[in-house]
Formats: sequence, structure tokens, C-alpha cells
Amino acid sequence: MVFAPEVEAARAAGQPIVALESTIITHGMPFPQNVETARLVEAEVRAHGATPATIAILDGTLHIGLTDAQLDHLGQLKDVMKVSRADMPVCIAMGRNGATTVAATMIAAHLAGIKVFATGGIGGVHRGAETSYDISADLPELAQTPVTVVCAGAKAILDLPKTFEYLETLGVPVIAFGQDNLPAFWSRDSGIKAPLRMDDAADIARAAQMRAAMGLPGGQLVANPIPLEAEITADILAPHIAAALAEADQGFIAAKAVTPFLLQRLFELTDGASLVANIALVMNNARLAARIAAAHH
Repeated sequence: MVFAPEVEAARAAGQPIVALESTIITHGMPFPQNVETARLVEAEVRAHGATPATIAILDGTLHIGLTDAQLDHLGQLKDVMKVSRADMPVCIAMGRNGATTVAATMIAAHLAGIKVFATGGIGGVHRGAETSYDISADLPELAQTPVTVVCAGAKAILDLPKTFEYLETLGVPVIAFGQDNLPAFWSRDSGIKAPLRMDDAADIARAAQMRAAMGLPGGQLVANPIPLEAEITADILAPHIAAALAEADQGFIAAKAVTPFLLQRLFELTDGASLVANIALVMNNARLAARIAAAHH
């Protein structure tokens, strides 16, 4: 595990750090837009008082923070493993390149002593999971790794009621930020009432500290609604999601390939609007995560 110079300096000075994942770079967008977006998100974290640490595996080394050159390099690499808890150690042991999912980024952040992580949306229970058993490793990770994850909700392509039901079973605090209902990624309102609501970054940081003081395992999930001006409402998205899911079924697309396929099809079906919204919500999450990280200090 190596730290980027900027992250190492922040650690030495005891300054707040926000972890960022790398699958959005390798599996979410084409080059150079992926690197440009990653830089914008990093800049947003800095502008709100914290140091960004984009996490990735390069040639078998776990990097906590990437230099400009490494970010460019990662953005253009082919055959990058999309790593989660199960295959992260294998990727490192084999000297491969790997982009971290939510679960893997949480593991790396915890190893590095980073308490807050900003992402777009978490994985969850896939539609049809009652027959496929397709449930993201992100959910049990939230139950065991003590990192506060700031997202815009679970990805709207998932079965949201089952996802939040499963998180409740696992004892994961699910906190809606600034509203009573949980957001649904591209939409501000999923129609599902949040189990918890918090309106202040300092309260969220204190809740994490209390959880640690009580010896409770696991992190917190903060669901931060997409900015109003960037929202795509659920009624507009629903037919597109239904069409993309039907195509995935017909093409026998399964496991880790499902989410990238669905996100790409939604990008095409919404004429690019889903990607614009995705960037806006990640930036918004970076801002809130920086404020929570600063409150930890």
C-alpha cells in the first residue's frame, strides 16, 4: 500500500481525507471524460476543506491517492479488474491492475485510516434477486467496515425496497441527508421513507464516532439527494430502466457485467442525460463527504 504525496502530507498534518473509488474511471465513462470527471470530483473535495484519495490497484500495488500521471494512466488502461472484497487480494497478489468498487474502496479506506468515502451510488439487491440471488457485496461490507459512505442512494436500476430492507437486517444506519425520503440516485425521491434523517455533517460524524465508541462494527450509509437542477425524475426514467433490464435478460448478462451494461444503455436511452446527472450527484456527494470528514477533526 502506497500513499500519494498529497495524501501522505494530509495524514502527517492530521487533515481530513475523503476516499474516492475508481470503477467510475475504468468502467463508468470513456477517456478522456473519465479522467476529467475524476479531477473535477477531486477539486470539489479540496474546495470544501479535505484532501481527495482516489483508490486503485496499479501493477499489484494498492494506491491511496493517485498522482496526475497515474490518473491519466488508469483512465486509458484496458483489461482492468473490477475488484470487490472477494478478488481484491487476488488482483494484488497477481500484480494486476484493479479498479475499486464501493466494497473494495471501503476496505482500502479503512486500511489507510480514512473514515469518509464519497461515491455515486452503491450496489444493492438486483431486481429478480429472489431467483438469481444477485446481491452486491457492497451491502455486507457496510455492515462490517467502519467507513461513512456518502452516495445518492442505491442505483435506480436495482430493487430499492429489497436493498434497504436488507441493509436494515444487517444493522446498517441508512441516513437521508436533509429530507425524509430516501433518494433514488438520478431522482431525489424514491418514495421510500428513510429510517433516519440528519441535516448536519457534524451530527453524521458524531454518529460514526459513537458507533465506534460502542464497539459496533460497520459503517454508515448517507443518502444525499441529487441537486434539483440535475434531477431526472422517476417517471421519465422508469420506462428506460424497464427497457434496459429486458435487454439484459435477453442477452443473458449477469453478475458484474449487469451494472455497467445497464448504465451504458441508460446513457444511450436518455441521450446522455443520465451521465450529466451522474457527474452532478458525485460532485454533490464529494462536497458533503468533505464536510463530514472535516467534522471528524
